Amino acid sequence: MNTLQSALQAALHERDRQHTRRHLVPVEQQGGSLLRQGRKLVDVTSNDYLGLADHPLLRQRAADWAERYGTGARASRLVSGTLPLHTQLEEKLARFKKSEAALLFASGWQANASLLPALNHLSRQQTGHPAILFMDRLNHASLHHGCLAAGLRQVRFHHNDLAHLETLLDRHADQKGLKFVITESVFSMDGDRADIPALRALADRHGAFLYVDEAHATAVLGPGGCGLSSGLADITMSTASKALGGMGAFVTGSRALCDYLVNQASGFIYSTALPPACLGALDAALEIVPSLEAERLHLQHQASRLRQRLNDAGWKTGPSSTQIIPVMIGDSETALHVARSLEEKGFLSIAIRPPTVPPGTARLRIALESRLSATTIDQLGDALLDSLRSVTPR
Repeated sequence: MNTLQSALQAALHERDRQHTRRHLVPVEQQGGSLLRQGRKLVDVTSNDYLGLADHPLLRQRAADWAERYGTGARASRLVSGTLPLHTQLEEKLARFKKSEAALLFASGWQANASLLPALNHLSRQQTGHPAILFMDRLNHASLHHGCLAAGLRQVRFHHNDLAHLETLLDRHADQKGLKFVITESVFSMDGDRADIPALRALADRHGAFLYVDEAHATAVLGPGGCGLSSGLADITMSTASKALGGMGAFVTGSRALCDYLVNQASGFIYSTALPPACLGALDAALEIVPSLEAERLHLQHQASRLRQRLNDAGWKTGPSSTQIIPVMIGDSETALHVARSLEEKGFLSIAIRPPTVPPGTARLRIALESRLSATTIDQLGDALLDSLRSVTPR
């Protein structure tokens, strides 16, 4: 065996030893259910919070636009890949987010990872100094990667701790670079919310800009599903791949911001444009989402009921206040055991383990969707508590 193979096998063996190795297991989608290894399961692990990924209108428009405009955009947006579909959809996205402008990206990861280097370049160009990025410590990995790509050391504040953030803003008050406060509005592993109005006020007092990742709030929270940062953030990144039921991402903010990113964000400049089918699905989702207020209310009510039942049984669900409910277990091996037990009872929820979450905080991440009935939520609660019976609550 060559040296590379030996190194790879040793790394995988260590993952096995720590119960943190990941595997790909194919599934077949059947509405709100999945077929996985021959077993029909209720999906309580995906980010399709409104069940739009197989909505008839999204499917039809994706197929129609692929039929009419082809399967690919054929080039990057700055070459010949900008179709009228892109610009028309960006106008709709800006209206949806109550912003001046919007810019499409291939994914949320790509957007976050390329925006931060672009903002650092802006800071160096305008001030002669690097940007100063005040980051919630539990921000998504793509935001941390963006800091690395920019060559910047993060100034991390304790999760959702406004007092700690203000201390750090005061400490760095004399630094000359542009300052950005960066947060998610709904945190993907804990299901809690940032206090966006308070962050806006803090940013204003300290001459900083506010950048909000709205991946898990867009379409689910806020007026008409527009998210939690409408009118409050200088920069908002949202994804089409979660509650909007498709693929892609978009940045919203000022026209100057989007024009600048066209010229400086490498993930936009050097990537082939989103294909017509993805654009069609997103276009259809934008028509549907504002009318789904009853579905949004049902989703949050069912999440609240399930959280309360778990808490009453002694299980911690962290600060969750959304459709994302972490069931805190602790060690990775036990989390895997509980996930397997839950699957045997007909529900799919993946064990989230380090390094995705900090050591000692392995959990089941329950992600609900609006099509799940109250009866199904009760059955899920029964199955969860039965699967957790042999585990000591943390």
